Amino acid sequence: MKKVGYIALVGKPNAGKSTLLNSFMGQKIAITANRPQTTRHRILGILNDETSQIVFLDTPGIILPKYKLQSMMMQTVDLTLAEADAVVFLHDATNPYLPEVALGHLGNQPVILALNKCDLIREQEAMPLAEQLLQAFPFKSVVPISARKKTNLDKLLNEIKALLPDGEPLYPEEILTEHPEKFFVSEFIREKVFRAFREEIPYSTQVNVIMFEERENEKDFISAEVVVERDSQKAILLGKGGVAIKKIGMEARRDIEKFLERPIYLQLHVKVRDDWRNRDGLLSEYGYR
Repeated sequence: MKKVGYIALVGKPNAGKSTLLNSFMGQKIAITANRPQTTRHRILGILNDETSQIVFLDTPGIILPKYKLQSMMMQTVDLTLAEADAVVFLHDATNPYLPEVALGHLGNQPVILALNKCDLIREQEAMPLAEQLLQAFPFKSVVPISARKKTNLDKLLNEIKALLPDGEPLYPEEILTEHPEKFFVSEFIREKVFRAFREEIPYSTQVNVIMFEERENEKDFISAEVVVERDSQKAILLGKGGVAIKKIGMEARRDIEKFLERPIYLQLHVKVRDDWRNRDGLLSEYGYR
């Protein structure tokens, strides 16, 4: 028997949830960017060792939604919390403000507070913040960590295992995630948009893989559309002479090839779908239901 269960990773945007998942998994399965609301879907990562199988569920950062896509993202958070055996709540230690909106989503499951980015502050600064958070919510334990530098992750892992029931593995040990390859291809492309642009462009962008063709003795062929909401956004995303979209494609291709462990040919097209973030039909088509 092993310690087995689902662990939800939740918190405000930019708390470091995806970085923590990648650090636990030892490879990149969740995209990251120094921007809030990078994660839109629940990302599943399965960590196996001799004593446990932990199914991590990375979630979108908790916010007050302003449009339908964000409302669906918050529904994803709540559904994930309802399914989890325990929760790791991440809070940026450099942020002194209480995450009241995010704490309001927590339920009856046991919750560990992971005070992230502790490498960026002094210990005497972290203690008052931890005490404030403990007054705001009855966390089972508090673990100061740095997800980026992998500091104290062993301690956090031990705290997680202590909250999990004994059981048989839920997945075969060789499986790291349940998402198909097409999902990660679209996410890696979207990450490059987040890193290349500011303002509204990343948040107005959706990436859909239209064709994924595996070829013998040739590079795999992948065609994807990058959807934005307005013609002006399309012009910015393309760049003069198509330079901007070509750069995104080159950078995404490197990550995709590393993930797939084989060479690919990546083709990108930019399309406009007016106000897609508020259109039920398109949101359903793009996998947000």
